[in-house]
Amino acid sequence: MCDSDTPQLAAGGERGKMRACDADRDRVVEFLSLAYSEGRLSKDEYDDRLAHALSARTYADLDQIVIDLPVPRAAVVPAAARTNGLAIASLVCALAQFVVGPLATIPAIVFGHVARHQIKRTGEQGAGLALAGLILGWATVILIALLIFGVAMSMSTGMAK
Repeated sequence: MCDSDTPQLAAGGERGKMRACDADRDRVVEFLSLAYSEGRLSKDEYDDRLAHALSARTYADLDQIVIDLPVPRAAVVPAAARTNGLAIASLVCALAQFVVGPLATIPAIVFGHVARHQIKRTGEQGAGLALAGLILGWATVILIALLIFGVAMSMSTGMAK
């Protein structure tokens, strides 16, 4: 059984005397490959250390192979930016107009404007969602205004006759 992540002390009390497993040797080989690709080892050094790593029996043997190489630093992964909830709500309300009618128009516009303000302030994601909600919301308002104007014009021409 290989438990190199949490090695237990051998009877003598020293980790270096413990036997290494295949996974330990594989980790050293990966470390050597990284060092070679970074230019820290020449081809001859890499080949020599690779042969020693594959034939190493104890942790002490493996430690001697990599002792003069720097430990690679962990890459910092930036946290994923959140998507603004009001931007999502704006788009959902704008799309809901097609199902429930113009009842969702005003919330789509309000949520869209508030979301764009929050996105500028906080740097969250979702500017496109908010913009799409605004466009669909205002397009519905304009369409309703044109419809009312058209009906009013047709009624006024109908009364003039």
